[in-house]
Amino acid sequence: MIVKIENLVKRYGDLIALDHLNLSIKEKEIFGLLGPNGSGKTTTINCILSLLKFDKGSIEVFGKEMTPTAYDLKRDIGIVMQNVAVFDDLSVYENIDYFCGLYIKDKKKRKALVEEAIEFVGLSEFKKFTPKKLSGGLLRRLNIACGIAHKPKLIILDEPTVAVDPQSRNHILEGIKKLNEDGATIIYTSHYMEEIEQLCTSIAIMDKGKVIANGTKEELKSMISHGEKVVIEAFGIQENQLKSLYALPKVTSVEYLDNLLTIKTKSSNSSLGKITDILENNNISYGKIYSELPTLNDVFLEITGKQLRD
Repeated sequence: MIVKIENLVKRYGDLIALDHLNLSIKEKEIFGLLGPNGSGKTTTINCILSLLKFDKGSIEVFGKEMTPTAYDLKRDIGIVMQNVAVFDDLSVYENIDYFCGLYIKDKKKRKALVEEAIEFVGLSEFKKFTPKKLSGGLLRRLNIACGIAHKPKLIILDEPTVAVDPQSRNHILEGIKKLNEDGATIIYTSHYMEEIEQLCTSIAIMDKGKVIANGTKEELKSMISHGEKVVIEAFGIQENQLKSLYALPKVTSVEYLDNLLTIKTKSSNSSLGKITDILENNNISYGKIYSELPTLNDVFLEITGKQLRD
């Protein structure tokens, strides 16, 4: 395991921020960490980095105990936090060189790494610019370059695409995939469910300082009560016909309101054919049909009872 957390407890007075947290992250995973505000995500990251003391439990990184003075471990970790942390008076090149220099002392090697990081995040045309001359998206790219220039084995990315333009967002996401393909293990937090679905090989959902569900996105989706939602524009459905639809195998709910028929099932295998058969056999006219498979947002809402942004 790249990261192994066991029985972790962190208190702030009477508040329990982490409640006997257990978490394992395998090598070369893109590990998604999801949770509403106050769930303990940031506290978990700060404990992994040994920036916070905790009350109980243990943390291992790269198979060794993580401590505030474990500099041999910290050299192989890259951090890109949500709040952009660069020097306003330094250029793009100088900022990346400074942060890379915290880990790489050899000037020749560092120069090559800085140039590679600049090219990687697409800032070659902006090397001499100071941060105040960069757009929000370019500033995010600079922040990422500062965190990954020294080629860490473990990269922690906390909301790296917040408030960026679509072009920069796509560039960042493609860059994260490339970092992973090159061998880096990545811990990724985001409010954007589609990013988690697109990127992450494994996901943990946190709430109230605990991991309440974890697995692949397919495994998480299998935990909730419905697998498919079918919405049909239908006209003149009677109560007995709704009962026939509800009696179909694996149907969990049937609603009919304002000429919209909504049916949820336990299975992700489409029940659409059986539904339309009942409608046609009862001479019920219908129009538009929508079929939706469950999303991570459905999983999150059902498991936590909250929207991700709550």
